[in-house]
Amino acid sequence: MIPSAIELNPDMRSDSDWKTLANRVLGGQSITREQAIAILGSADDQLLDLISSAYRIRHHYFGKTVQLYFLMNAKSGLCPEDCNYCSQSKISDAPIPKYNILSRDKLLDGARLAAERQSKTYCIVISGRAPNEREMKAVETIVPQIKEQYGLNICACLGLLDEDQAKRLKAAGVDKVNHNLNTSREYYPEICTTHTFDDRVETLKNVRKAGMELCSGGIIGMGEKHEDIVAMAFELNELAVESIPLNFLHSIDGTPLERKEYLNPRDCLRALCMFRFVNPKSELRIAGGRERHLRSMQPLGLYIANSIFVGDYLTTEGQPPQEDYEMIHDMGFEITGSCV
Repeated sequence: MIPSAIELNPDMRSDSDWKTLANRVLGGQSITREQAIAILGSADDQLLDLISSAYRIRHHYFGKTVQLYFLMNAKSGLCPEDCNYCSQSKISDAPIPKYNILSRDKLLDGARLAAERQSKTYCIVISGRAPNEREMKAVETIVPQIKEQYGLNICACLGLLDEDQAKRLKAAGVDKVNHNLNTSREYYPEICTTHTFDDRVETLKNVRKAGMELCSGGIIGMGEKHEDIVAMAFELNELAVESIPLNFLHSIDGTPLERKEYLNPRDCLRALCMFRFVNPKSELRIAGGRERHLRSMQPLGLYIANSIFVGDYLTTEGQPPQEDYEMIHDMGFEITGSCV
């Protein structure tokens, strides 16, 4: 069931109130959790005013730029964790490819494709609880070659990391590490029992100690309440996460969350707005489920977020890259930071 809309705060009932809230954020103030919940529960007839106000924040920090990311599923399936949303988990029956970490040539080929698609950042993702030594060495070997040959930034998503592993990734040239919180601390046991929310926070702290940037976001639409979405947004703010990928559940047959989608495009836009208000300086990326849930309203999402993936996701397909380029061009936006 979709969470019911809350009664808006008395000072959050008109378009001028969203503009006032944006002015406060641009003045260095933080919004309250109550105001964040009001954004998620706001009425459809306020949506354009809300987006306009969020765009003022986005434009202040990122102008009209859009940064592209390219994702490589470098190891698929074979995961011992029980994340309910994931087609690669041990409890999933989804018919997905299963393979160990890709060869050097295939990882380099992915980097070439990332550069050709005007991406600034190449995301190397492996399934599993944590990287084993063979996987660590493979990443340590390939990252310097990718950076030398293509000049790409590297984001590694390898699972739980200890302090030593984080330091090794930094030394290899990894720029940032992705490790999503996925939802709130309170709701986390509903989607995973083989590790905890605090395990994920500890990994992010280890990454920060090693001197790398943090990439962490979550998934909207897993049955959580508005309060859970807001709690995740504020946790990311407290961790000072530089890059936030916001996913919208693309339910996959064979997983516990199969056929449990309830989001509509307006829900997704309100969630993006809330994350922009709570994390004004962070790069906000519309990630998995963008095409499925925003549909014809995808361009409006880029008035709030400033980044997208170009190409496919881990085990689901994205739209053709040319459609992304046309959307960005039609909006008068520009792709920034690409390495070609």
